[in-house]
Amino acid sequence: MAAQHTRLQPPTCRSEWLHLRPTIRQCRRLPAPCRPAAASGANPPEDWRSGVAKHQPSEPDAAAKQPPEPKLTSAAQSSAALASEEFLDYPSGFVARRLLVFAGILLGYTCLYLNRGTLTFSAPVMVQDPLLGLTKTDIGAMISAFPAAYGLSKFLGGMLGAAFSPRFMLALGLVATSVINVAFGFTAGVAWWTALWALNGGIQGIGAPACAMLLTRWFAARERGTYWGLWNISTNLGGFLSPLVVGYLANHYGWKWGMMVPGMFGLGAGLLLLAALADKPEDAGYPPVEAVKAQKPSESSAAAALGNSMKEVLTSWRTWLLAITYFFVYLVRQGCTSWLIFYLLEAKGAPNAAAAAITVSGLELGGLLGGTLSGVLSDAAIKAAKSDPKAGLVGRRVQIVMTYTLLCIGVLLVLKAVPAGAASVQWLVIAALGFTIYGPQMLIGLCGAELISPKSVGASQGILGLISYMGAAGAGIPLSYLQVKYGWNGYFVAMIGACIISLLLLLPLANAHSYVQRERAAKLAQA
Repeated sequence: MAAQHTRLQPPTCRSEWLHLRPTIRQCRRLPAPCRPAAASGANPPEDWRSGVAKHQPSEPDAAAKQPPEPKLTSAAQSSAALASEEFLDYPSGFVARRLLVFAGILLGYTCLYLNRGTLTFSAPVMVQDPLLGLTKTDIGAMISAFPAAYGLSKFLGGMLGAAFSPRFMLALGLVATSVINVAFGFTAGVAWWTALWALNGGIQGIGAPACAMLLTRWFAARERGTYWGLWNISTNLGGFLSPLVVGYLANHYGWKWGMMVPGMFGLGAGLLLLAALADKPEDAGYPPVEAVKAQKPSESSAAAALGNSMKEVLTSWRTWLLAITYFFVYLVRQGCTSWLIFYLLEAKGAPNAAAAAITVSGLELGGLLGGTLSGVLSDAAIKAAKSDPKAGLVGRRVQIVMTYTLLCIGVLLVLKAVPAGAASVQWLVIAALGFTIYGPQMLIGLCGAELISPKSVGASQGILGLISYMGAAGAGIPLSYLQVKYGWNGYFVAMIGACIISLLLLLPLANAHSYVQRERAAKLAQA
């Protein structure tokens, strides 16, 4: 576009430059004769990017010497992106509205995580209640029902997300999981509780795809990594609040209150989300943050949208590479959360399980910092790469993931070498381990969202979620078998091996281009 305008006469009106920074705020600052016609409501005028065509010089000689200006009349051009790649200058009111949406995402997912951990921290009190007559095997049956249902739900939720509103998926999903937690306190029997907890896992799985769709629609690529990382704080925040809130309520007021109070809070939060969230900027009266391809009439139905999203994701070799990488990332993550307590007790001199749990608590706090910082670092890498047209923006994020993974190998080796009894040093090393694990966990999901079209983000997150929880399952019986047969040396070999495989899988994606980049390159090739 810039190359076409260099042939025109110097502009005589400031509005001729609006195609470079198409914001409503700039239009309002212009004098009346130069200002494009205002549109009613919050929607931008049809010609807010083509205002230059209305103010071209009218001299006959100039017109004769210049080729006609291309006419910008397509639907995709008239609904141009709110912010260009060069500038992120949004119209008045948009940033505040977007922050409200982000606050809703953060609140909603934190409440989902809080209602996910209720059984874990109420279970010890349930086992101690002689009236219930529960054993650890009964609790294990209830808890094991969750991840199986969750992985399948995350896959289906991602696929169906192309046809449904992410606002309703997140808000009503939170309401439903909250109702289950409240109902848990009014039912009795292992069969009922197992069924309810499996249903909870099935509903919880739709939360992450819904959040991913909202983030990709409300945040441009250059800033998305930062907000994606901030969103992942909700997992650490929910995981941190669960033992404090649920544990306190269960120990002081009984296990029923440990289950029901988070559910009651989630009910209120779910209703707030219905008011705070909007599926996309267009629903709130703003144009999209990035230019999107106009949808074909054949793609307008829910069934067609679902079919097209599934086809796009399932035929994307890049998505499958990320999914298999996610398998090993989650194997390492679950291998740490499930087995580090036992490792500290058996090999590092922890006096009891409570002391070992305090040492392992550094994993979540380190993960909070690592996940947040990875998004900021990847955004900085993308901004630094803007001057290089051959640089793949997703590849820049992948390079951050590879760096974290290399650091994870080093920290695992350090953890093995830490002397027994040095609890404070062990805490710091485990916090560093969480730092290196949660960064890749966050960024791989973001990379998967940016590799495919916005309409297929939910499907992408579904595939990634399904494969990742298969990896988490691999950290159970398979990893325990290796530990029993080969000792803790076998455990560390498996964990480091998973990191090395992840690095090899990521190599082909080290300069991967985003969907937006590939679309732009295709349009330039056709021009």
